[in-house]
Amino acid sequence: MRLTEFWARLEETFGPAYARSIAADQVLTQLGGRTVDQALAEGVETLRVWRAVCAAYPDRVPARLR
Repeated sequence: MRLTEFWARLEETFGPAYARSIAADQVLTQLGGRTVDQALAEGVETLRVWRAVCAAYPDRVPARLR
């Protein structure tokens, strides 16, 4: 998954402002206790990060974006 697609999905799911907040502030156990921003900065694959978001917010992410 390209980074641009990742951000488009995150923004579609949460809205632009809340997506940025989730990326910066939410620590996800699926990412080893890192935020989305930290994981991406450390080179974690975007698909892995997206799957972690889906796992953390199963009721929020639409099935078509999983």
